[in-house]
Amino acid sequence: MNKVALVTGATRGIGREIALTLSKEGFDIAINYRKENEELEELKTAIESNNVKCLTVKGDVSVFEDCERFVKETIDFYGKIDVLVNNAGITKDMLLARMKKEDFEQVIDVNLIGTFNVTKNVISYMMKARSGRIINISSVVGVSGNAGQTNYSASKAGVIGFTKSLAKEMSSRNILVNSVAPGFIETAMTEVLSDEVKADIAKMVPLKRMGKPEDVAKVVKFLASEDSSYITGQVINVDGGMLM
Repeated sequence: MNKVALVTGATRGIGREIALTLSKEGFDIAINYRKENEELEELKTAIESNNVKCLTVKGDVSVFEDCERFVKETIDFYGKIDVLVNNAGITKDMLLARMKKEDFEQVIDVNLIGTFNVTKNVISYMMKARSGRIINISSVVGVSGNAGQTNYSASKAGVIGFTKSLAKEMSSRNILVNSVAPGFIETAMTEVLSDEVKADIAKMVPLKRMGKPEDVAKVVKFLASEDSSYITGQVINVDGGMLM
């Protein structure tokens, strides 16, 4: 029987690449998405072309009841969840002096509270199985901070603290909890940047380039595999050396 991975925010960018990469490793996949979009069916077809199953589960991770429902849908369909990848996230960048209260709260609600909401609904099943992997996608700015991203940095720092604490709680049940912290990655969010800004970013990175979604997905693949069976509570930076 194939292992099952639930990936939140999986229709685009890093989440999409994670879902595809795990499917190539033989995982049956549950794709969580918030809004219908043209990429959804294309991704489902691509995943199923790897001779695995793909379930699409709609829901807003910031709404606890949505998470309760789509986790149950996944369990009802597959009977288990072996790997949870908390990837769903948003940005609403602005200097704090100009930031609206709702923009701060919404980023926290999706990125941090959303991680709690999904994990809370998955963890009981993993505890009964006495096995599981939880992989939380954070960010290097959750470690270093970044001007104009007090909301995003706070949310991702919270994810790191959540990861380390949960790893200590779950280690006796053979549930491993780790975080992956990407740096500047080529996604739809960075595509809108000017060439000048992209060049400035590259100068900040020792490897002199932005990363690709597959760079992150390969680390997630490792953490989801048996090769990482003695690793928990860790934050792995995928940042081209920015924070070394």
